[in-house]
Amino acid sequence: MAGRAKVDPAELRAAVAAVSTWLRDASAPAPARPELAAAVRTTARTLAAAAPGHSVEVRIPPFVAVQCIEGPRHTRGTPPNVIETDPRTWLLLATGLLHFDAAVADGTVNASGSRAAEVAHWLPITRAVTD
Repeated sequence: MAGRAKVDPAELRAAVAAVSTWLRDASAPAPARPELAAAVRTTARTLAAAAPGHSVEVRIPPFVAVQCIEGPRHTRGTPPNVIETDPRTWLLLATGLLHFDAAVADGTVNASGSRAAEVAHWLPITRAVTD
């Protein structure tokens, strides 16, 4: 799991700016893996810092998994409240270009457990840079 250290806001803005064109236009060239990883990790770690806790696990394979939201701590096996999605969908959620309920409805986000949907309260984390 990622640490609880705060992400530098300038680092967050730079990481998201590097992938913003791709987020706004799926036909644009995909970002390089290091750029994509940086954007996913910084947004997920920002969520974990903004909503500290251990009730919900947010998984964005292959880059990161973080725990967030106050409540009972989970320590063994599969957590009872999990959100899992691909990197692009996560970044769309994190930047406000996609709503959580819509992503769950269309199957691009798998949300399980009674508290998983609470993550929506903390979204978006930042905004995509406009050209």
